[in-house]
Amino acid sequence: MSNNSQGLVKGEAAVVVPPPSGSVSSQDPPLSPSSTSKPPELPDELVQAGWAKCWSRRENRPYYFNRFTNQSLWEVPVLGQHDVISDPLGLNAAPTEGGDINVGNGQRKRRISEEQGPGPKRVKVEPTTPISPSTPGVKPWNSASEEKPAQPATPTAPSPAPAVYRPAVIYWDLDLQTNAVVKEHPPDNHLLPPHPEIELQRAQLVTKLRQHYHELCHQREGIDPPRESFNRWLLERKVIDKGHDPLLPSDCEPVVSPSMFREIMNDIPIRLARIKYKEEARKLLFKYAEAAKRMIDSRNASPDRRKVVKWNAEDTMNWLRRDHSASKEDYMDRLEHLRQQCGPHLTAVAKDSVEGICTKIYQLSVDYSRRLRQMHLNLLQDPPTEASASPQESRLVYCYPVRLAIPSPALPRVELHFENDMACLRFKGEMVKVNRGHFSKLELLYRYSCIDDTRFDKFLSRVWCLLKRYQAMFGSGANEGTGLQGALPVSVFEALIRQFGVSFECFASPLNCYFKQFGSAFPDVDGFFGSRGPFLSFSPVSGSFEANPPFSEELMDSMVAHFEALLNKSSEPLSFIVFVPEWRNPVTPALTRMEASRFLRHQLNIPAFEHEYRSGSQHICKRDEMYYRAVHGTAVLFLQNDAGFAKWGPTPERLAELMAAYRPSQPASLSSAGPAPNTPGEKDSTPKAAERTQSGVMSPVTSDDNNNTNSNTTRPTNTNNSCSSSSSSSSTSPQEKMAAV
Repeated sequence: MSNNSQGLVKGEAAVVVPPPSGSVSSQDPPLSPSSTSKPPELPDELVQAGWAKCWSRRENRPYYFNRFTNQSLWEVPVLGQHDVISDPLGLNAAPTEGGDINVGNGQRKRRISEEQGPGPKRVKVEPTTPISPSTPGVKPWNSASEEKPAQPATPTAPSPAPAVYRPAVIYWDLDLQTNAVVKEHPPDNHLLPPHPEIELQRAQLVTKLRQHYHELCHQREGIDPPRESFNRWLLERKVIDKGHDPLLPSDCEPVVSPSMFREIMNDIPIRLARIKYKEEARKLLFKYAEAAKRMIDSRNASPDRRKVVKWNAEDTMNWLRRDHSASKEDYMDRLEHLRQQCGPHLTAVAKDSVEGICTKIYQLSVDYSRRLRQMHLNLLQDPPTEASASPQESRLVYCYPVRLAIPSPALPRVELHFENDMACLRFKGEMVKVNRGHFSKLELLYRYSCIDDTRFDKFLSRVWCLLKRYQAMFGSGANEGTGLQGALPVSVFEALIRQFGVSFECFASPLNCYFKQFGSAFPDVDGFFGSRGPFLSFSPVSGSFEANPPFSEELMDSMVAHFEALLNKSSEPLSFIVFVPEWRNPVTPALTRMEASRFLRHQLNIPAFEHEYRSGSQHICKRDEMYYRAVHGTAVLFLQNDAGFAKWGPTPERLAELMAAYRPSQPASLSSAGPAPNTPGEKDSTPKAAERTQSGVMSPVTSDDNNNTNSNTTRPTNTNNSCSSSSSSSSTSPQEKMAAV
């Protein structure tokens, strides 16, 4: 059944997992974790099978809707006759042999197959259930600005739903139900409901903080801030932040960010980039020697440090004046030698200044966060109360979207209009955009997940807050920050679903998610659109998960620790399929830890240029810019406990299909979405984090780089300094770096 004509669903009900064999639960399963006042109007068996009784205002009579199968019936359903899910838990149910795992998604699958090009023919699936009545009180988001008078209802058959926008190509599957089981928990009592006024203020303060960062780097170090280092700072702080603001860090330890520190230090005394010609190498070597000498003269350095740096810089300049027949490799070797000799001394004299930049940015963030929270509390109708106690007996339920305990206040009006294929939402002169396909997706996610706004009165305001939040996080530069939202191709998701039972994304957002259940960074705005909250705070008991995290080393390391803790604790089937960059020079701690894990069942290494990713700006980019080739290898690791391995183990047949799905759908010359693929002799443009910035001589991250797909993690120079020794340093030789070009 088409998702465009869903019946009214009071959010996603939490399906209670039956107790272990031999025990019987005496507690009636609720429709949702918080519904305790009203008894169910259907037998428990039908409720567990996904049925709910709803009311059609158009027909002025009740109907029955199944949230698992999207079926709608006028008569009371008969258990076993109308429901297609025999096992409500879905923990042990295998896909029907010869059939599609996603019942009711035939139209979407056909459109995806057309986009992906030639491939296995799919059997056309025609809907066999009646079209559900239109959602009561929900306005279709079409070009009509006013509602037409309601037509008199006919008692014979439901009226067809109003025509809505149908995207030509869809990059998601919102019909697939989750197999992720969690312990029931109460609504979150600390998150404040989003409000356009507060979101506008937050965006302005984040922009102001970015400007402060830019000014401090210029004034204190004479450099531009490393590209997207502020975005990676937000990510790294998010891992350890205990404050209440969803975006701005306000309670972190340590205060000095290792990510920001090493990235600034890596650009001192000048930013280095990949070299194309011999003359560029010569010029860069001279600029580095000159900048190193100038820097050591202007700082409080010991006589020994000043002597070493000045002697090496002058020796390099003399060599440049003498030798005019040197090759590009000679200049690269000389630059690497100069950096090894001067780097530790330059780091030592710049350490206090760089730490001061990191501290100042954090202190400003704390102040802004405190100011925002006070403004937000003043807008609420009821002040937050103390956190409610957890249920006495935590039950196992299917995962469900984040719920807020604090009620949402009345939200101001947000204007909506359409410009060609873009939906434009405006509040107080601030406009955000999203293409109409993703706008339709957000409407569906909201309908599935939101339980406090059945009439969609707050829908536009919440969409505006969602888009503004991610816009503030990304930054205002061209293509900036879209690397935080990169995703796997549709064909890979389809293979993961068919072969490994994947139904949940650990790191996604409402804008780039493939399923309607996912983990994301901002539960306060994303929860209305299906988010289960940050995955590092999400503790599933069983299920099959896909993890493609932003490429922040701190985040990836925390992710692996969380996965291993979950696998250690659960005896139910639990599986994590992890996609991370295959960085080896030096190797990341997360990759090292996963390769040594006792839960590692298999590892695939996808070579560079032989696979692609979906653009992080897919909600606003053009169709021909949706995919682009990865310029780095990707490691795919299967972390599974014993039960998960028995159920979803990486057999040769399953791995073969996954590898086949990873083959790019277009030739490299046509895969131009976002950053273009690298070609020999050109400066690097680094999609999907390309390679980490090496010790600087051949850094892929240049000042004119395009954005990444998952955030770059800039690697530091080995300065033998205590403050930067915690982060790995590059050991790549100049010859290896030349080969990379």
